[in-house]
Amino acid sequence: MSTNLKNPEKTPHILILGMGGTIAGLAPSPEKPLEYKAGQVGVGSLISHIQSAIPEGLSLVSEQVANINSRNLSDDLLSLLGETVRKSLLDPSVHGIVITHGTDTIEETGIFLQLTCGQLSHELGKRVILTGAMLPSNAPDADGPSNLLDAIKWASTPIDDCPGGIYAVMDGRACMAIDLAKRHTTALNAPLQSSPSSSAGLINPSWLFGVKAVQAAWIEDLPIPTGNEWPWVEILTSHAGARSETVAHWMDIEVKGIVLAGSGIGGFHDSWQAPLAQAVAKGVALVRTSRTGSGSTFLNIPEKDLPGCLASGSLTAPRARIALQLSLNAEKQAKKMGKPLTWQDFFARIVVLPVIK
Repeated sequence: MSTNLKNPEKTPHILILGMGGTIAGLAPSPEKPLEYKAGQVGVGSLISHIQSAIPEGLSLVSEQVANINSRNLSDDLLSLLGETVRKSLLDPSVHGIVITHGTDTIEETGIFLQLTCGQLSHELGKRVILTGAMLPSNAPDADGPSNLLDAIKWASTPIDDCPGGIYAVMDGRACMAIDLAKRHTTALNAPLQSSPSSSAGLINPSWLFGVKAVQAAWIEDLPIPTGNEWPWVEILTSHAGARSETVAHWMDIEVKGIVLAGSGIGGFHDSWQAPLAQAVAKGVALVRTSRTGSGSTFLNIPEKDLPGCLASGSLTAPRARIALQLSLNAEKQAKKMGKPLTWQDFFARIVVLPVIK
């Protein structure tokens, strides 16, 4: 679908990529907004609902990449989205990109795009904006239209000193996509609830300073895995009564990495010590984070880490998993080119990115 375009191939425009989610959902009735089915409305239809509010002279082009409940996000869809974003960023007629996405896994897509397209978008001075909704499209107070409109404005309006990059906009606020983490089941600002952010219309100078620090540190995008290149990485959560079998189970399966969502500052049950040592000996990559959902996990705290096990820094378990997958794939691609780099080298580059406060 195109809006205000006579020749979409050459006319400068904002590209809207649809991935589905609640913003594209439909509820059975206005009285039952939480009983909706996600991914039912096309992105072109979402745009048509805000047509009268789109700034005059702004051209939009939409493309439906997927239309799913984001809990079903797959490796293949991430690859498709990443390649679409990269190709579109390199298109001179595309001035910015907005992605409508489900909030359940928006944090995985946020870090994925930052680590695979962040440097390119910054270098080209183009913004890629993730947005979504907490209420379906036909809810009486649906938040999708205002979020989509804010995202389009953020992608298209020249904002003083705000560089190109991967961002998210929801509930009148903007943050770096790498900081997304859904920490509430129903709040309208759930994906940005604990994220360092700025107003979608007025930039906070201290936030902008943090953004520039992150973008200055991220100087090389990681390869996008294709097909079966995605390494199998699982998340295991430590808890009271944890059993050694929880870890040992994975030793007979071709899992390439494990993210340990530990308790507190990232500790895990003593029953896991022996099987995790066996996992390391077998070549399984280990990353340790915390199940708390916020704060940082530090190397060798609370106990000395197993050889090769890395701490996740400020990354939540879902984000750490994507970072580990991309790091393992980057190691594989580096070896093909004769470069002596390990997944730890790539993961360390991610963990040391500045934390915006």
